[in-house]
Amino acid sequence: MKIAAFSGALMEYSIQEAMKITADLGFDGIEIACREPHLSPQTSIPRVKEIRRLADEHVLDIPVLGGYMGRFSESGDSECAAAYDEFLALLERADYLETDMIRVFPGGPNAFLAADYHYEKAAHWLRKCAEEARRYEKTILLEIHNVSLIETVESSLRLLEMIGEDNVGLIHDAGNMYISDTDFGRASVTGLGSRLQHVHVKDEKRIPAAGGPGTGTFRNVTRHGEEHFLQCRLGEGEVDHRELFEALAETGYGGWVTLECFAPYPPIEQLAHDRDAVRQLLREAAASAAVRTTTSVPRKPVAASAATAPASTAAPASAAVPASEAQASPDASASPASSSVSAPGGN
Repeated sequence: MKIAAFSGALMEYSIQEAMKITADLGFDGIEIACREPHLSPQTSIPRVKEIRRLADEHVLDIPVLGGYMGRFSESGDSECAAAYDEFLALLERADYLETDMIRVFPGGPNAFLAADYHYEKAAHWLRKCAEEARRYEKTILLEIHNVSLIETVESSLRLLEMIGEDNVGLIHDAGNMYISDTDFGRASVTGLGSRLQHVHVKDEKRIPAAGGPGTGTFRNVTRHGEEHFLQCRLGEGEVDHRELFEALAETGYGGWVTLECFAPYPPIEQLAHDRDAVRQLLREAAASAAVRTTTSVPRKPVAASAATAPASTAAPASAAVPASEAQASPDASASPASSSVSAPGGN
């Protein structure tokens, strides 16, 4: 797995500065938030080419363009057409940037509030996006997100089936799924299967009441009503990512993990902290996967030697190491926190 920084966490810097910071922090790539001052569907082509040149200079991949257009399910036809035109413009810029994946938002409301027509309208326009993206050999990404049509594995797969295009994949975001109070551990990874094509990580926790601007807090409508959240550094909130990373390792996921860092800390400090946390999660997941592979291989019975022990006293090979005493690493799936929730809208 490769690690990318989300440029949205560095919006107080220019895209040139954000790319240098990302490289200096040792990231493999940068997922560009498609908002000015970093990039937009209106960014001039010469400036787009300069961004590509800077990526090469800093040895950074640009795996994803984090688009903000779409939201088709709740928009009027003219608004949908305008959003589609924005997507086409961003698609052209993705080609110059050598970026293979573009995020598009399907829209809301929350999956548990949505009607069939919300899904049908989103599917219609997303199908058009996918058909055009195929001409460029690009993939459309839909982010599993709170306050959207795709808050859960089930609602996400429902929309994908309605779109009916194989170049549309999903972004697994444990933080957003924590907010929606749906599983984001092993079952979510296996449930999404090959449609899981990108991963976002961030941490949050539920709090009694959100504060004002600059406090890193926000409120969202969930199936429990209006709830309040605090954005945290990885490992300091309630989104336990261990089981997720174990499942990614076990299933052979070799894609990108983007750090969406919005906790109320200086952005470079925040990114460095979360980078170290993800590296530790990757090491632990690799070790856990290795243990699982080792313990899943059946032990070959060792035949007793007649020359060294009489048949009547030789212990059966199967009794040498009882299965109940075989040592294995703790399984993070035992942690109830892994089926929690996380993430503010619009990141």
